[in-house]
Amino acid sequence: MRFKRPSGRRRRALALLGAGALLTGSVYSLGPATATASSHREAPLIAADPAVDNTDLYAFVSPDRPGYVTFVANWQPFSEPNGGPNFYPFATDATYHIKVDNDGDARPDAEFRWKFRNIDKRGNDTFLYNNGPVTSLDDENLLFKQTYSLESSFNGEPFKTRVRNAPVAPSRVGPASMPDYQTLRDQATQTLPGGWNIFAGQADDPFFLDLRVFDFLYGGDLSETGQDTVSGYNVNTIAIQVPFKDVALKGDAGRNPVIGVWTTTERDRVRITGSDSGSGGKVQVSRLGNPLVNEVVVPAGLKDAFNASPPRRDAQTPALVKRVLEPEVPKLIEAIYGIPAPPTPRNDLSEIFLTGITTKAGGPIKADLNSQLNNKDVKASQFQPAEELRLNLSVPVAGQPNRLGVLGGDLQGFPNGRRLADDVLDIELQALVGAAQTGKLVDALAAGDKVDANDQDFGDAFPYVALPNGVGVNTVGQPGGSAPSASASTSASPAGVAASPAAASSSRAATVPVAYAATGASGLGVLIVAAGLVLFLRRRRRTLPAAPTRAFPEDDRTIPL
Repeated sequence: MRFKRPSGRRRRALALLGAGALLTGSVYSLGPATATASSHREAPLIAADPAVDNTDLYAFVSPDRPGYVTFVANWQPFSEPNGGPNFYPFATDATYHIKVDNDGDARPDAEFRWKFRNIDKRGNDTFLYNNGPVTSLDDENLLFKQTYSLESSFNGEPFKTRVRNAPVAPSRVGPASMPDYQTLRDQATQTLPGGWNIFAGQADDPFFLDLRVFDFLYGGDLSETGQDTVSGYNVNTIAIQVPFKDVALKGDAGRNPVIGVWTTTERDRVRITGSDSGSGGKVQVSRLGNPLVNEVVVPAGLKDAFNASPPRRDAQTPALVKRVLEPEVPKLIEAIYGIPAPPTPRNDLSEIFLTGITTKAGGPIKADLNSQLNNKDVKASQFQPAEELRLNLSVPVAGQPNRLGVLGGDLQGFPNGRRLADDVLDIELQALVGAAQTGKLVDALAAGDKVDANDQDFGDAFPYVALPNGVGVNTVGQPGGSAPSASASTSASPAGVAASPAAASSSRAATVPVAYAATGASGLGVLIVAAGLVLFLRRRRRTLPAAPTRAFPEDDRTIPL
């Protein structure tokens, strides 16, 4: 089929459409809270940007180290072990954050920030991640690796660099490439001055649940349960262990044991494709506190806005507060299974997700557990309800942890922080149907999703997460396949691929508003933009005078649109 050249009028129209679409994207990207989402592909925008998609956050008192708290945050959901050749690096044009609020004003009082860097020795010679067995992180056979810097800020002070060029545990390539992955994990786990333990790298996804809840809540008859949806998949993990005094209000965990935690990811507001540089400042593109809130509490129309906003705005967002006080899931359970939904407003859920559990908030849960209002030095007048994962550092480590946490009589479990083994789906399902109000489990849903534990054993020392899976998810139980093993060094093919010659020779980088970079424009929109720009540039080339032949000095000033 021959392409018919557009008429002059049509060319001008396409040029205007293209320019308009481009400007629309630029204006959109410069507005507040433009791009975002998180937790296992839970919101529309972030699903196209998995490297900065936060899946889960864990916060718990370190069971083997008294006086220390551990934070574990994960990104890059559903990382299939055989996902070569690019595999799953951290984004180098993003910053990853863990934030702690100890005075209840919904603003960070302690903040930890990670930035990643690539060391890529492949060039145009190979697509391989490694060209021989990798026995250490310094092995010359490891052609692609990452390092990171960690910075911290306390009480609003400027960020201070705690470490530079710390090594990242790489994506797990097969047994021939990485015969002893535990050694690589150990080398990526480091101790810093002040007693901090740090780790960044790939790990088994510690979340366990049956996600067929979206198929009319497990098939409409609870027949679709018992399948761990994320079994066999990996994530990118950042873990840090710090003393209580570094995160407690006034450094005193005795008087002020309760903290609230959330994690975010930020990108440059305008990204330059093919480059780690950008402009326009940073914009938040992912946020996560309590598990499953954005997946099953927040409606589709609010998901992206929720993830782009800071916790201090939660209480001023009526639509969000309404979804907590009048949740959808209990109504669905009542309609499908005939289990009566508790009456609204659900002030018990407000305590769990927005204020923490305390008698000082006047809610129906008569306990003082994990609200910053319980800290002795908190000013109640400055307290702001906000969606945070709250943890009481003074609750003793459970000798025999119960997977149902507080609902199972184990006060150290979720929603008082979150341990790796807490069965948060079953806990939240019970809470949504009223168990937190009555103190009794709803028998009809006692079995939950029938996924009660992770498929891999967790470690008993920092960073606690299991080693990344090394067997392709689609090979488990099949001929030639086997069950995933955290100890067996099996996996996929190499990670990372060299840039194509065409890409390497290109000297012109494209400017992409972060909103479009995160979502991907529709095919029609891309064609309109591309066609419009081509015709616009051709028209300018015909009408503009020839460029002067003499050279001008380089001018690196940024010209605003």
